[in-house]
Amino acid sequence: MKKDDLKKLLDEKLLKANTDQNLFDQPDPLQVAKKQNDPLIALVCALFAYGNAKLILKFLNSLDFGLLNESDEEIRSNLISQNKLYRFQNPKDVSEIFITIKRLKELDVEQILVNGFNQNGQMIDAINSLIAQIYKLNLYKSDGFEFFFGRTFEAEPKSPYKRYNMWLRWMVRHSDIDLGLFSKLPRSELILPLDTHTHKVSLALGLCERKSYDFKAAWQITANLKEFDPNDPIKYDFALYRIGQSKELASLI
Repeated sequence: MKKDDLKKLLDEKLLKANTDQNLFDQPDPLQVAKKQNDPLIALVCALFAYGNAKLILKFLNSLDFGLLNESDEEIRSNLISQNKLYRFQNPKDVSEIFITIKRLKELDVEQILVNGFNQNGQMIDAINSLIAQIYKLNLYKSDGFEFFFGRTFEAEPKSPYKRYNMWLRWMVRHSDIDLGLFSKLPRSELILPLDTHTHKVSLALGLCERKSYDFKAAWQITANLKEFDPNDPIKYDFALYRIGQSKELASLI
């Protein structure tokens, strides 16, 4: 597909995709994040966003975010007694996640991100800095806890960091469906929250040549989307996701 035709297609798709009506047509963790309108609750929503969308939304709607204002003991007692678990996270993991997020509330999360970003002008460094700070807040360790928060990288990222990039899209973009709760980070440097849907769609549409699902693929797609809108390339994310989710890709190529 020629670039002009592809841009026209994506522009048409995002007009429909980037609306509250479309957002609430299908289960999506952003629905809960919008209702709560809080950066750290949105982070919880984004980091639990793996697996079946219906189950994600069901679990998020079952959480009492008021616990983030309670003591560590109350958080543990409540979530463990309710047997609150989700896929890779058992009740102990979920309670320690809440305790960690509660402690993160005491810090300036946006400034942590800005400091990381300013190292090299890269959003991935902002994510890396935040993850490093998170692990300083709680000595608890488990596979479920570390899967939830992810791991830092040293030389270069391999993971696409989909859930963090999705959260940053919600926080930094200040139009249509996103929340725009952060003002100090540039929309132009957001990275596509690459998942299996958007990767498949991007390969088919010629936005990506890299078949590996990794950070380099997310970076390549983002660079190509910048040719369509250098100031807000990730506005196309939800449109790409919906194309893959709706299985309409075959009719477009």
